Amino acid sequence: MKRTVFLLTSLIAISVSAQDDMAIKSQVASAIKELREFIAIPNDALNARDIDDNVFWLKRKFGERGFNTAILETENMPLFFAALPVDDAKPTLLLYMHFDGQSVDPSKWDQPNPYEVVLKAPEGDGFKTVSFDELDDDINYDWRLFGRSTSDDKSPIIMFLNTIDLLKKDGKEIPINVKVILDGEEEKSSEPLPKAVKQYRELLEADFLVIADGPTHSTGDPTVVYGCRGITTLTLTTYGPIKPQHSGHYGNYAPNPGFQLAQLLASMKDKDGKVTIPGYYDGITISDSAMEVLKSVPDSDAEISDNLQFKSAEKVGGFYQEALQYPSLNIRGLGSGWIGDKARTIVPESATAELDLRLVVETDGNRLKKLVKDHIAKQGYTVFDHVPTKEERMAYDKVVTVTEGSVTDAFRTDLDNPYGQFLVKTLGEQFGKDVIQIRTTGGTVPIAPFINELKIPAFIVPMVNPDNNQHSPNENLKIGQLAYGIKAFYGMLTSAID
Repeated sequence: MKRTVFLLTSLIAISVSAQDDMAIKSQVASAIKELREFIAIPNDALNARDIDDNVFWLKRKFGERGFNTAILETENMPLFFAALPVDDAKPTLLLYMHFDGQSVDPSKWDQPNPYEVVLKAPEGDGFKTVSFDELDDDINYDWRLFGRSTSDDKSPIIMFLNTIDLLKKDGKEIPINVKVILDGEEEKSSEPLPKAVKQYRELLEADFLVIADGPTHSTGDPTVVYGCRGITTLTLTTYGPIKPQHSGHYGNYAPNPGFQLAQLLASMKDKDGKVTIPGYYDGITISDSAMEVLKSVPDSDAEISDNLQFKSAEKVGGFYQEALQYPSLNIRGLGSGWIGDKARTIVPESATAELDLRLVVETDGNRLKKLVKDHIAKQGYTVFDHVPTKEERMAYDKVVTVTEGSVTDAFRTDLDNPYGQFLVKTLGEQFGKDVIQIRTTGGTVPIAPFINELKIPAFIVPMVNPDNNQHSPNENLKIGQLAYGIKAFYGMLTSAID
């Protein structure tokens, strides 16, 4: 009799699970249609008209779901705010996502228009284009949607909206207050955000913040991230002759800015990739408990090396997750003269390096920039914040222009925070898997203003596939991630917070 009851219980559980999966798959079909519509609205972060068009679309779509909406004016592009009616007795979730995207160069894409979603199926080591007419009731979750912002970050918005639809179909009551803030300038550092959060503080008040952005862990397992690195930038330019000169006539005589810059950059790191500038890593300690969490992430350093095709990693940390706990100093671009078919036998007039400095909670971006500039001066350079005049060039042997970018701060929430435990428990129950907990992710989300002003903990719950090509040509979303996101949001919006 007990065995019969057990079997019946198991069959009922399987039936309910299958029914839920069927309901989600049906909702995925609606989500695909809505995502195609959303992607069709260009969203270049540098184009104000694009942002306005997206805000108009969002206002309509959230309004259809019963949200109260507002357009929050800032010093630049507006923020979009939406909220369901608030019950003061309930805890409040503030959800952050962004709807702007990186600029596109259509010539680099394998489709005519990056803002027109293309459906593709895996084929060999690549993908083949499939007609949307081939999508039937049994949607293949391995097929992909290609287009700008399919993964970063329009799809989580669509996942959320379609979760609200599914909750209404199921007659579910949401046991928490839900506020949503959508950013239209995330891809260009969200400079107006700190003042805007201060200005709209009362409207944005919440108990905790969830950021739905970025990829899950490479395993595809549910992931909760407790922090992210910040970022700032520097542009360095060294100078040779005022105009390019014939290398036969002036090679060995006119200073070569390319070699100057190469030597200058090489002085900043040792052979193991560690920054040699004194004080760069000051203040960083990793406790034993934090190190346990870092080591629990199921990364394979060998697999990372194989995928990226390099033999040995730099030695800033002992393994990948540990490396992310330190600030980085990265050359993101180099330029001098001409290369390839356009190469010329000249001494260039200048050489430029674009640097980005990824920040952690213990490091201040302005302090690190000053350390780099002080280091440059110690190498015998006179540092300018402008292109030097003839008089300035003639007065010093070595001159360099250093231009500073703005600072986006890092954030990190304590690993034992109760709202983090709620998210881990909820996602674990939804997916029946251990949740991967990441102390700090390598990318940057401009969240520090919310934490600093609202005094709330923040977490990243990534929703998209790791191989999504975000910021690059052929950005894509695995269709199964739409189901993943709807299921994740469904759990978060139906689970009670203890």
